[in-house]
Amino acid sequence: MNSGPKPDRLELARLEKLEKIRSLGFDPWGQRFDGHGAIAEVREQCPAESGTDGPAVRVAGRIMGRRKAGKLRFIDLQDQSGSIQLLCSRGDLTEQQWELVSALDDGDLLGVDGPLRRTNTGEISIFVRELTVLCKSLSQPPEKFHGLKDEEILVRQRYLDLIYTPGVLQRMLKRSRIIDSVRQTLRGNGFNEVETPVLHSVAGGAAARPFITHHNALDMPLYLRIALELHLKRLLVGGIERVYEIGRVFRNEGVDATHNPEFTMIEIYQAYGDYRSMMDLTEQIVTDACRQVCGSTIIPWGSEGDQIDLTPPWPRRRYADLFREHAGCEMSDSSAVAAKAASLGIDTVGVHPDVVINDVFERTVEDHLSGPVFVMDYPASICPLTKRSQTNPEIAERFELYIRGMELANAYTELNDPILQEQLFRTQLAGQSEEDSMARMDHDFVRALKVGMPPAGGLGIGIDRLVMLLTNSHTIKDVIYFPLTRHEQPQAERTGD
Repeated sequence: MNSGPKPDRLELARLEKLEKIRSLGFDPWGQRFDGHGAIAEVREQCPAESGTDGPAVRVAGRIMGRRKAGKLRFIDLQDQSGSIQLLCSRGDLTEQQWELVSALDDGDLLGVDGPLRRTNTGEISIFVRELTVLCKSLSQPPEKFHGLKDEEILVRQRYLDLIYTPGVLQRMLKRSRIIDSVRQTLRGNGFNEVETPVLHSVAGGAAARPFITHHNALDMPLYLRIALELHLKRLLVGGIERVYEIGRVFRNEGVDATHNPEFTMIEIYQAYGDYRSMMDLTEQIVTDACRQVCGSTIIPWGSEGDQIDLTPPWPRRRYADLFREHAGCEMSDSSAVAAKAASLGIDTVGVHPDVVINDVFERTVEDHLSGPVFVMDYPASICPLTKRSQTNPEIAERFELYIRGMELANAYTELNDPILQEQLFRTQLAGQSEEDSMARMDHDFVRALKVGMPPAGGLGIGIDRLVMLLTNSHTIKDVIYFPLTRHEQPQAERTGD
């Protein structure tokens, strides 16, 4: 019977040290360790003069390196806030504790007590008086210069990436601070956070292919949500005038630098507002988070000294003007648009003219949107949930925010006419296959609109893309803790055994 892969030489050596820790009377898996401080805060307590004892401190973290110098042992300890040097002297430790030092490995988790002191070389150090094993690591860390360059390993074993790739842990902690800033901004503007269902009986609120599942007890198909929109609008109908949700959304589509099938977005709805209200709110959300995390509204982008200035107000450009400028023709000139589409290899057979226009827009305009810039007033036929302009019913009151060619936010003046909404749903659903989104109409949403939804502005922001922007990251995999990967190949198949 195969009991799994056998431990290799390095793991066997760690298992031997595990037994040594046990034989010394220590628990190799650790216990509760109260009263320890963050290493970054502890470092600030160290005296400025070398050789002067500071306060006794207690820290906990992971061993990142070890060195010998005569009868001294040096250990580099790291927690999420920073790192510090530990100095172990045989004269300061019991025989049992000194033996414990020899059983430690890189990667072990350790608790430490001892006074702070700056060494003669100026290094802030803890002169160890007591060591506490918190967890023995049985896995050999990646080699310092060769181990963590395989992107698949970085993504699949994110825990290694967080521990051993400089900057990754701090980038991911910034994600939490960015989301917290968004919440603070919305709270300050009177918005209420809610939670809506992840499982939907009808997939709606966006043009996307859903993931399909099945509820056994009710014997009915369900869909992982592709948007937050339709339930939040029901809450507008119910009287929550400023409402938002930060939630996971699922779309059964491709993976690239800015797309992951499971992602985080925020949708926000404000009664008695419109898409211009949402522009103001978008500026505030992004710049508040920028100041919170980056300390300025001017942030680095790329690796060659490029910067993005997010200082508001941001330019507002009309879709038609940008189309004319970069596609070289008027949107209203169908023959010129068709010729441009053909030159770009865009299929136009059986495709609605406004969809062709938008395909041409994406191919010719988006790369030029360095931004930040609000692109506003889209063709109405591609915006089925959006109120039409009172001066031109062919135009929808919609904007998208672009920064460095990346769409970051999408907003509407929300359509609240139930008769028109039902007509638009029927037009959109015509000819769609059952596996596509909104292949069935959400009749309850139309019923809710008939009760009466106030005029409103609605906004959606991709949280992952916002984190990309504010952490100078250029792929969505770098800002999602566990992005989707293919099934891992079994060890036997990888080795040919």
